Amino acid sequence: MSDFLTKHNALRVTGIVSVKDESPTVKTFTVQDKLCSKARPGQFLMFWIPGVDEIPLSILNVESGEVSVAVKAVGDATRHLHRMGKGELVGVRGPFGNSFTESRGRVLLVGGGTGTAPLLFLAKRLAAKADKLAFIIGAKTKEELVYRQELSLVCSEESVISTTDDGSFGLKCLATEPVEDLLKRQDFNMVYTCGPEQMMRQVFNIAEKRRIAMEASLERLMRCGIGLCGSCIIGKYRVCRDGPVFNLSQLHEIKDEFGYSKLGFDGSVIPI
Repeated sequence: MSDFLTKHNALRVTGIVSVKDESPTVKTFTVQDKLCSKARPGQFLMFWIPGVDEIPLSILNVESGEVSVAVKAVGDATRHLHRMGKGELVGVRGPFGNSFTESRGRVLLVGGGTGTAPLLFLAKRLAAKADKLAFIIGAKTKEELVYRQELSLVCSEESVISTTDDGSFGLKCLATEPVEDLLKRQDFNMVYTCGPEQMMRQVFNIAEKRRIAMEASLERLMRCGIGLCGSCIIGKYRVCRDGPVFNLSQLHEIKDEFGYSKLGFDGSVIPI
């Protein structure tokens, strides 16, 4: 194992700096960690909840030696973490994986649920570089449209299209529905997406058909974070080491699995 990986893979115990409610099910946790505070958009960290479990989390923001992550309460570990507060101790490893390519052209970002978090991190980096930033954000309800206010400040209010499944805010549709219409009306050089995999698969289909460059951040079961356990394999790739960000040609190579199946805890293939 390289010195670089050994350093990043070492578990650092740190205290929770702050906890912010973003929605009924999502909270932002900020901790101090010098290594992770140097992360690039798209990278992830392994977050240890003492006595419970260790889970992979996308990085939302870095600033002054601190790193923030978005956490949705979906399982035992995340529900336990949601009950923790400022000053309590957690563990951090990372940052791991690759990052988004930072485009300077006309950029479209498509985020669903907490998949909005790493895209917001990316949008902040692109704001001074890209010629245009447009963002489509989707959620089931208005209350679950996390980080929308921050996106409006980064991308401008008129450049953010909101969708909700129930029509409680913005357009009543899936986040993928405005994508094709927007790409027909405007020229974009790059599409970035993160969120539910079936959503990202639809974005991939559109981008491939229109021959537009794209990158997607994939989520898989990750136990080690350094490519040893094989729990995150998709096709010939290990998501934790070769990803989590994959480009259009890589996604084409794994299109029989991307959006359709993943490995379960016992290694069996399960539908998404």
